Amino acid sequence: MHILITGAAGFLGQRLLHRLVARGELCGQPISRFTLVDQSEAAIPDAAGIAFDSHALDITASGAWDSVLDGRPDVIYHLAAVVSSAAEADLDLGMAVNFDATRALLEGCRARELSATRLVMASSVAAYGGDLPETLDDMTALQPQNSYGAQKAMCELLINDYSRRGLVDGRVLRLPTIVIRPGRPNAAASSFASSILREPLNGEEAICPVPREQPLFVMSPGKVIEALVHGAEVDGDALGKFRAFMLPGITVTVAEMLEALRQAAGPEAVARVRHEPDPRIQAIIASWPTRFDTAKADRLGFAGDDDFTQIIDAFVAEHY
Repeated sequence: MHILITGAAGFLGQRLLHRLVARGELCGQPISRFTLVDQSEAAIPDAAGIAFDSHALDITASGAWDSVLDGRPDVIYHLAAVVSSAAEADLDLGMAVNFDATRALLEGCRARELSATRLVMASSVAAYGGDLPETLDDMTALQPQNSYGAQKAMCELLINDYSRRGLVDGRVLRLPTIVIRPGRPNAAASSFASSILREPLNGEEAICPVPREQPLFVMSPGKVIEALVHGAEVDGDALGKFRAFMLPGITVTVAEMLEALRQAAGPEAVARVRHEPDPRIQAIIASWPTRFDTAKADRLGFAGDDDFTQIIDAFVAEHY
């Protein structure tokens, strides 16, 4: 089993890599090789019997995928992306990384007849938007209200069509907002959702740019990694005629998140969160839906978190 991970130096890429190394197998086959791609070389774990190739690549460059696809990976995890706020601020960059590079990846698979290769792409709740029903399902029309969501939606259609044609075995997992991410804030519009919990737990102040009553559809990092692993193992025929679907997150308001923080770390932790409205962030976050019927993911065996207390308790147990 040869696995290619794009965005391998990032938070999800590194977590996924370590999880797969610990498993040692995927789709019932032993893992013998990883090819890792990112802007800078991804860190390589110690693992006897597994070969690693780590590449620093500009995936927007012509022919960028050639060297990694010539190795004929069995599974591709496509996680590389320009995140929401950055894609909104720079349309050209977002289109080049999020859409053009994905199309080039698909064309590279087509040229090498990698029809059996399982391509797992991380999409986003941002693919939805506009006038929406109270509860969405996987077939709710995609009307993204930001460039990042539009780019992800276009990629979903491409992957579905290449899969329909038998050019690749694609599956697209629409990720909820991932909470709680370790490390420092990034350029994602949703970055605050981790910051308002992580920083106070570290004894630092954090800024909340959205109202306390703002709901979010969230999933813990651990459950996202489980979903990515499971996503490669699901039989393609079970996915039906459309290969994209929403993962089973939970709906929680900012106020409920802060209450969970209070229960975990006391009122002094909550006092470290400053509420400073940011109209730009508010507009992006308010365009994302927050309630889903995830019957397809449930049927396929994907599992979410039980409640938000479980999410914050797991973060505290891992990092403190």
